[in-house]
Amino acid sequence: MADALALLALLIGLELVLGVDNILVISIFVARLPEENRQKARMIGLALAMVARIVMLAVVVYLASLTRPIVWNLSLRDLLLLAGGLFLIYKAVKEIHHAVELDAHQETGTASATAAFGAVITQIVLLDIVFSIDSVITAVGLTDKLWIIVTAVVISFAGLLFFAKPIGDFILKNPALKILALSFLITIGVTIFMEGLHKHVPKAYIYLPMGFALGVELLQMRYEHNRRKRGRQTP
Repeated sequence: MADALALLALLIGLELVLGVDNILVISIFVARLPEENRQKARMIGLALAMVARIVMLAVVVYLASLTRPIVWNLSLRDLLLLAGGLFLIYKAVKEIHHAVELDAHQETGTASATAAFGAVITQIVLLDIVFSIDSVITAVGLTDKLWIIVTAVVISFAGLLFFAKPIGDFILKNPALKILALSFLITIGVTIFMEGLHKHVPKAYIYLPMGFALGVELLQMRYEHNRRKRGRQTP
């Protein structure tokens, strides 16, 4: 039992670390919706993504065949990673363009708003499936007890739901952070694409520069805050 609990804790930690990508994607996607619909989109998107990941686990026997080449020495897993990486790069570049050009693209009309809501949910679920491929294969390699993996997925998604709103709101209130987050997504998209081409990129090479860039940006924000505060205090 102790071994099962230790493995459960390990898998929860793995899912939460990999969930950073999910939070960034969700934050950017829901920003295209009216504020009153964002939390609903987060909850529905994460819930459906969780169900999709559990379904992937339910077909664990089939996952073994994902690594068998089917075209040009590329497996189904590779093709999914290639498509997901390209889509993530496209979405991030497009959102950077909208942010820089101050292009709000407000949807008008009930039909348009409904279509936009559905599109955001679909994109969250699809990209989570892409993000989850490696974590699912890793989890299956660690244990054959599906109840441990499913429990880890459910608990980690609850954690993501808790952190998604405050982190997302903080990013949206700071345009520089939004562009930085989108730049991170481009990097992640390139990494996913390279994984699909069998070019492994150590995660430390991605997350350490991201953390450094984020730290520099937070220092800059702190500097600007103190400068404005001192300017208001100066008679």
